[in-house]
Amino acid sequence: MIDLTGLEIAFEGKDVLRGLDLHVDRGETLVLLGPSGCGKSVTLKILLGLLQPDRGSVIVEGQELLGMSEDQLTSIRKKMGMVFQGGALFDSLTVGENVGFRLYEEGELDDDEIEAVILEKLRYVGLEEAVRMLPSDLSGGMKKRVAIARAISSDPEILLYDEPTTGLDPITAQSINELIIRLHEEGATSIIVTHELKSAFTVAERVCMIRDGVIIFDGRVEELKRSDDPWIQTYLS
Repeated sequence: MIDLTGLEIAFEGKDVLRGLDLHVDRGETLVLLGPSGCGKSVTLKILLGLLQPDRGSVIVEGQELLGMSEDQLTSIRKKMGMVFQGGALFDSLTVGENVGFRLYEEGELDDDEIEAVILEKLRYVGLEEAVRMLPSDLSGGMKKRVAIARAISSDPEILLYDEPTTGLDPITAQSINELIIRLHEEGATSIIVTHELKSAFTVAERVCMIRDGVIIFDGRVEELKRSDDPWIQTYLS
């Protein structure tokens, strides 16, 4: 479903990705692990078309994204939902307006239909009562759940998560993990960037470890734990 091949990108002369290759099957939940600055979040932004790599190929459902016009990218992005680090909610909009933002922008549904979707998605994440609240009134965990509701507002096939449990207490983090698992069970293809090992091991079907801009491990959680690579064992400890 997703094929990233030979991705290279540098910022201010510093290489971040150095030929990254990654394949994700339909319906799979993949976790990207690695130290800060290794290229995890950059990979998600390239997949969304928010960044253009210096070299490489980005194929989603048989379509090459690199070189697409903004209009063409928009049609591909409709298949994706993104949960940004920190939630990235619009402070001046209510929870409901945040969840429905994409639908209002697309203009394919009338206001009553969008309102119904907003309530459905908020109910899904257990926050229907927060529809008229502002992000400033929410806890960190509530903001993450609203961000997930916004990401699934258009029923995307692909869900991308950037540090979805960072900064949350263990109970709240587990509630976010359970939402990720539930969406996977309903058929979503998911890529999760995290540095939190407990969450990674809870949700992952497959784990890829990135170091110095390339993937140094690709396999199951138990295989990662048994790796004889000294750097990986240091990271896990």
